Amino acid sequence: MEKFEKLTGVAVPFGMPNVDTDMIIPKQFLKTIKRAGLGKALFYERRYDDNGQERSDFVLNQPAYRNARILVAGENFGCGSSREHAPWALLDFGIRCVIAPSFADIFYNNMFKNGMLPIRLGTKRVHELLQFLTELPGAEITVDLREQTVTGPDEQSDRFEIPEFSRECLLNGLDEIELTLLKSDRIQAYERAKAAERPWL
Repeated sequence: MEKFEKLTGVAVPFGMPNVDTDMIIPKQFLKTIKRAGLGKALFYERRYDDNGQERSDFVLNQPAYRNARILVAGENFGCGSSREHAPWALLDFGIRCVIAPSFADIFYNNMFKNGMLPIRLGTKRVHELLQFLTELPGAEITVDLREQTVTGPDEQSDRFEIPEFSRECLLNGLDEIELTLLKSDRIQAYERAKAAERPWL
């Protein structure tokens, strides 16, 4: 998993509340277990018309936001079903961080497991950021995970809280499999001991 330490990038405003995982990636794209290629399906029903052509008025189709790395969202982002394809689609598009007043719990945890950073900020500050990003297309935000700060286009810096375990995993680029492999010596020793105790197994 790629380490996450500090990210400065274009931020896209998407302030709609209660964006569910079906809106993030519709059900017809859930047949694959591959993570690559899902970025094209991100917000599919809003990004494309009935003929599969891009809607010019959708924010991610606008030139200023095509290379966005950060999404600033509304309340309760990622609600609905627990599909892990939702963070996969965001990540494949290029989004590594989502800032919102609140998240659905399962989506929040799935972001960490995929090397992404969900940040909770106060509603007032999120609305200020949304306004800046709407008025200044292409504006950047800086996220510093070590310092746990978000610096907006107005250069105001806000501190955010994050579970320490999740923070350390992101800083070190460790997913659950890699965390397990760190204990491979102990796992192998356990297996050898059990094999000696029960050779018939």
